[in-house]
Amino acid sequence: MLKVVSHIVVSLLFVYQGDLVAQPLTNNPVKQEVREPEAATGYIRKKAVTGDEFMIAVANPYASQAGFDILNQGGSAVDAVIAAQLVLTLVEPQSSGIGGGAFMLHWHEKNQHLTTFDGRETAPKLASSDLFLAENGKPLRWIEAVVGGKSVGVPGVLLAMKKAHDKYGKLPWKTLFTAAIDLAENGFVVSARLEKLLALGYNPGIHSLPEINQYFFPNGQSVKAGDILKNPKLAKSLKSIANDGVEVFYRGWLAKKIVDKVQKSSIAPGLLSLDDMKNYQAKQRDAVCGQYHQFKVCGMAPPSSGGISVIQILAQLESFNMSQYEVNSLSAVHLLTQSFRLAFADRDKYVADTDFVSVPVQGLIDDDYLASRAKLINIKKDMGKASAGKPLNASLLANDDAIERPSTSHLSVVDSDGNAVSMTSSIENGFGSALMVEGFILNNQLTDFSLSPKRQGKLVANRVEAGKRPRSSMAPIMVFNDDNSLKLVIGSPGGSRIINYVAQTLIGVLDWDLNVQEAINLPKVTNRNRLTTLEQGTAIESLKPKLEAKGHKVSVRSLNSGLQAIEIKNGKLIGGADPRREGLVLAK
Repeated sequence: MLKVVSHIVVSLLFVYQGDLVAQPLTNNPVKQEVREPEAATGYIRKKAVTGDEFMIAVANPYASQAGFDILNQGGSAVDAVIAAQLVLTLVEPQSSGIGGGAFMLHWHEKNQHLTTFDGRETAPKLASSDLFLAENGKPLRWIEAVVGGKSVGVPGVLLAMKKAHDKYGKLPWKTLFTAAIDLAENGFVVSARLEKLLALGYNPGIHSLPEINQYFFPNGQSVKAGDILKNPKLAKSLKSIANDGVEVFYRGWLAKKIVDKVQKSSIAPGLLSLDDMKNYQAKQRDAVCGQYHQFKVCGMAPPSSGGISVIQILAQLESFNMSQYEVNSLSAVHLLTQSFRLAFADRDKYVADTDFVSVPVQGLIDDDYLASRAKLINIKKDMGKASAGKPLNASLLANDDAIERPSTSHLSVVDSDGNAVSMTSSIENGFGSALMVEGFILNNQLTDFSLSPKRQGKLVANRVEAGKRPRSSMAPIMVFNDDNSLKLVIGSPGGSRIINYVAQTLIGVLDWDLNVQEAINLPKVTNRNRLTTLEQGTAIESLKPKLEAKGHKVSVRSLNSGLQAIEIKNGKLIGGADPRREGLVLAK
């Protein structure tokens, strides 16, 4: 069955499929969102979408449509992801865009080959480990670190997409820009989500920096849901990149504009240079893979912690046979939180950019090591704050204090040849650094480094260093059956909670035999080796006193995942989009 929406339908504030009803998650959303700028803006019940030929699941209907149209023209999964990401730059500017970075997994069906593309931002060559230290030697407050030029790393998503397109693209590069340019010139309908996120004012830069303020607050008034918003500057930028290639972004007029904006920022001017832009490299890396039951689970290697951490969480739960427990039962939720704790303890100590730090990747996912870690889990009580383990080849390091904000987006695609892409992209904080240049927002990804280079006299692995890529929790994942056939393409936004969201959803599909939409819909539970957090306004709230009886410190709050997933089952494509955001699955 062909499921398509026209641009007229897409321009509604939400695009509904199946039995969808919008409802608030909290009576006090502003209070909840003080800590998480992309917290809940509504809940839209969604049903799984099925397809026979190809499928795309993206965080915004306009972007889904752009990718679908490319697939329908015979484009590859990479082609579709590029078209969709370019549109996200325009319609979901708070989350991702060409001013940010990305991690991409690519599966080539004919060659049975999995590879990854690392488009993570890099620190300027003049950056040092004290970049985010105040004059008194203490770390800056996060708001002082985030806004302005100091936090901007070299954007990597464009070059990563170009590198992937050179290998796996089918349609011309220029063709992939058509939808984004058209929407930027003629306008898109502002969604209720974007209006609300602007109204919250979480990122003070959108009020204090002139270009972004003029764009989102014309005539002193915020754009509203239903308004038509045009971005001619972005259209000009995209036309230039489409016609002349990514060189204009990294070496040409756009590079000069970016560097000038960063260095001359009225707030925290930064160190980014033309040499930094010119020398940036997107890297093709091997995936990191681990076994869970009969499945092979694969994700990004460092500087992403997502792949390692998700593999650890699943492996540590292997012996507990999660399928024996009811979906999100007390025992299941407790076990999830304990495995989360162990994975985050290792992540905070060991994971960083492997070009600069020796990361014990194989030691961290070693079967014997993870079996020993699993023995620390007690079914009856919370373990409290977990300590990092001692995997093979581990160095003596300190835990870090990086800021990771949840403003990110995820794209999942399977094309008509069976090739697939799982890509998570981000500009970090909501509306990034708030520096807007030629129609797009620049990232603040450097705050994903540890603000403190040393703690308790020990170096932090994820400290700032010139040319280094900050650690990330982005976790684009692919799962394969025991015959190496592709089973699942998945990922989510959500800051460091991404790891929790993806792991819980995988348990839903692989252990509880839910379809991807049902697994995505599950009430969320997170633990980042601190509190156990339960999703507000859901049935899982009722576990609070029972978890507290096991020793958990429990918080109840909105948990704004944004999962996009595609499952291949019995020759069918089954897609799901997170009801907590405005994502849409389209299929043929």
